[in-house]
Amino acid sequence: MKSSSLLSLLEDRRIHSGESLAQTLGISRTAVWKQIRKAQAEGVEIRTIRGQGYQLISTLDLLASDRIRKALPERLHNVIALDVLDTVDSTNAEVARRLTSGLKGMPVVVADSQTAGRGRRGRQWVSPQGENLYLSLGLSVRGGFSALDGMSLVLGVAVSRALSTFGAADAGLKWPNDLFYGDRKFGGILVEIQGELQDGEVQVIAGIGINVHMKQAEMVDQPWISLAEARPDVVWTRNALAAAIVSEVVEIIAQFERQGFAPFRDEWQARDIFFSKDLVARDGGVEGRGAGIDAAGNYQVDTPEGLVPVRAGDISLRVRS
Repeated sequence: MKSSSLLSLLEDRRIHSGESLAQTLGISRTAVWKQIRKAQAEGVEIRTIRGQGYQLISTLDLLASDRIRKALPERLHNVIALDVLDTVDSTNAEVARRLTSGLKGMPVVVADSQTAGRGRRGRQWVSPQGENLYLSLGLSVRGGFSALDGMSLVLGVAVSRALSTFGAADAGLKWPNDLFYGDRKFGGILVEIQGELQDGEVQVIAGIGINVHMKQAEMVDQPWISLAEARPDVVWTRNALAAAIVSEVVEIIAQFERQGFAPFRDEWQARDIFFSKDLVARDGGVEGRGAGIDAAGNYQVDTPEGLVPVRAGDISLRVRS
């Protein structure tokens, strides 16, 4: 939100005078008051105390690039080019722009909200302000387009590992690119190829969306959950989560580039929410029982005619009702 600088000053939940806020921000007291009113209109609870100033009542989880950097391993500080944005059309689109601009370092974009967030098959990704994590990375992978087989699955493993560092090791993975708790989705991954193959390298944009604190989402047309609801025993902060995901993605992609998908197969399969479930393809062409993934990351369906591999780009699967 536009008043994020003001809210960061109020985040300590102490009483701050309008005069001190104005001096720190380099604006007038009237401008402070307007920002306070705007934040209140957006649902932030701020108490006005006559003669003393303002006090934040709501619990906030503000994004800050310095906090994300501080939580990253030091070896990554000179590797990534991190930007934290108030709002953007989509973090994937922003990374694409940065890749074509010749920016040095691995572009990593984190946004507080998206106006045109996208999921798989062009679906809208609902992206309210101040509640979730919208993160994209620009990755270079050697080996040509065939080397990308299984990448979205490997990224699912990376996010799962990041969640495990918070003590939340019980998340599930839905082939090919969704993250689940029980039968409700809390996140998704969108992998897009950027440009042409050059010198044996493919530029890839990996977008990751995670429901962290979201409580309402009328436009979402499937069962969903947030991390805060799924695991209320964990203190979820978006800066720490972003740093953990970036760290795991960079490490896992380096291994994926060297060894392919095979080393991650068992780890992904251990979280497979489709395994042994009765499945049907979106177009009805394949029906059978979930039998896990093959070495290339294709999903296998056990049908009366035998195992049928399903590629992520061809059809999608769902549990048969």
